[in-house]
Amino acid sequence: MSALRIGVMGGSFDPIHLGHLVAASEVAHRFGLDEVIFSPTGEAYHKAEDGRAPAEARYLMTVVATAADPRFRVTRVDIDRPGPTYTVDTLADLREQFAVERPDRSIDWFFITGADALAEILQWRDVDAIFAAAHLVGVTRPGHALADPGLPQAKVSLLEVPALSISSTDIRTRVRSGAPIEYLVPSGVANLIAKYQLYGHARADRGH
Repeated sequence: MSALRIGVMGGSFDPIHLGHLVAASEVAHRFGLDEVIFSPTGEAYHKAEDGRAPAEARYLMTVVATAADPRFRVTRVDIDRPGPTYTVDTLADLREQFAVERPDRSIDWFFITGADALAEILQWRDVDAIFAAAHLVGVTRPGHALADPGLPQAKVSLLEVPALSISSTDIRTRVRSGAPIEYLVPSGVANLIAKYQLYGHARADRGH
């Protein structure tokens, strides 16, 4: 029996947007993944919390955004773990979980992240353990050059995804200024942003 091929997409998802979903779908297609697990960060060690959505809101937005695709699911391992979120812990927790859920199958793991984050991976905690646990896929917008930081070619792939010109930072700015976010995030995510007044929401009356 062949190994299951499981992708893990980690990120703050603050908010999750269509670029994230397109990237996950494209990686799933290119690498023949059986499933992609979205793992919203709990406390990101490298990001300030000012102006950002709470962990539970980010988790809920991710669940709503991914619900329609049977290849996607969302995990709480990073949300529920106390302290800062580190990729090595995410992968270890999921590998332990799947050892219980699917003891009959071996699993090939893929970790999906932005190419800008990948460029700094040699500074990540226990990077050798990450390379041992999963193949890393760095997704990037077209035309974005990634300087080679000395990553092992056999363990890292890069993939251009046009929809990644969308950014969570820009969406938060648009929400604060009252600009539309239609077609940048799934409609259910836009509704949650309005309902919970996330990011200094300025247009509750219009639902976006």
